Amino acid sequence: MDETSDEPPTSGVLLDNCHFSQVIFNNVEKFYVPGGDLTCYYTLTNNIAPRRKDWVGIFRVGWKTTQEYYTFMWAPLPSGVSGDTAAQQQIQFKAYYLPKDDEYYQFCYVDQDGVVRGASVPFQFRAETEDDILVVTTQGEVEEIELQNKNLLKENEELKASYTSLQKQNMDLQEQLKKKKELQNGFESLKSNTEKLELELNSLKKENKHLKEKDSCRETELHQLKEQIQNVTSEKERLETRLKTALDHLDQLQSQVLNYEKEVENLARLDLDKTEQLESLKEENRQLHITVAEQHQNHDLMKELEEKKHLFQILQAKKNETDKENQELKEENYALLRRLSQTADVSSSSAVSTSQHQISPPAMGSLVFGNPYYASGANLEARAADVASIRKCPMCDEVFPEDIDTSQYEAHVQSHLLECPLCNETFEKSNKQVFEDHIYCHVLE
Repeated sequence: MDETSDEPPTSGVLLDNCHFSQVIFNNVEKFYVPGGDLTCYYTLTNNIAPRRKDWVGIFRVGWKTTQEYYTFMWAPLPSGVSGDTAAQQQIQFKAYYLPKDDEYYQFCYVDQDGVVRGASVPFQFRAETEDDILVVTTQGEVEEIELQNKNLLKENEELKASYTSLQKQNMDLQEQLKKKKELQNGFESLKSNTEKLELELNSLKKENKHLKEKDSCRETELHQLKEQIQNVTSEKERLETRLKTALDHLDQLQSQVLNYEKEVENLARLDLDKTEQLESLKEENRQLHITVAEQHQNHDLMKELEEKKHLFQILQAKKNETDKENQELKEENYALLRRLSQTADVSSSSAVSTSQHQISPPAMGSLVFGNPYYASGANLEARAADVASIRKCPMCDEVFPEDIDTSQYEAHVQSHLLECPLCNETFEKSNKQVFEDHIYCHVLE
């Protein structure tokens, strides 16, 4: 069998639908030596369109359907220009899958519908002998084989024609059988309908008899009904007259209702327009109030900001001036301390002489608080006596003794001050508002 995993498409149809002339096998040998690969050559005519599932099989002579193949190979699609099917193709069968007996075989080209499109002359698988060589070269036997092939083809054609005729007869018989079955079904249906109609007819006859018995009674009832109909007709005419009058009145009322509805709709539309205008005016008024309030608020804020900025500038100027004066005082205090310390180390006689030649102290007008160490005409002892009063707090006027540490004095002075955490500038605690304004200015920046 073939080495491929799937099976080729085959058909159980006999040779009637085969077309042996659409594929021509070339260079077919009289026999092939067993144990070797076999190459099959064939040509596709323009009467066949090769497809992917076409295949070439090796069949034992005498086969009836394509299901009786011995082995097969898939037929390759021709390469080259599309539609050029006249080029010679070839397939190689491996020796392992070839027959081992000396029966006659032939190549057959089968399309993917399982229909044979071409068949080769018969050949055998056997070793080459001298007799075989003589047989191959005998022209008469070749002609006899060709004649046999022609006879086989002719028989195939006759079988095909016979099968076609039989197939046509079979189709006619099937059609006649179908029509007969339809007629039989129709007959059965008619028979069933007839029986039903007979039953219905009998029932109608009984009902008719019963109706005739009731007919006499119905005549009396009919007379009564006619009288009732006349009465009903008269009543109907009277009611129709009243209905017409009522309908006319209803039309008038409907016309009035329509007019009222139009007036109400117009009033509703006007009311809606006025409501929308009122809402629009309310919204505009609200927006104006908001805008005016925002403007007033912004104006007040700007005014307050300008006032605070101006106040801050004034306070800053005062603070700078005060810081300058305080710095001058501190420098004068430190200078006086150094001088007094130097004076204490000198002898009393030298101190008197030195004190007579001391540089006169600065005028009182140069200090904000005045010079607490100045005493016109005082001697050294008087100045020494005033040492206890030289450390006086410039904020609260508190006087510290001479032996107090400088750091304690400075800590006391610092307790009266507030320091800005942003720029480290100091302010007196008594001027807390100035300090807060200073912080607020930092926030505005």
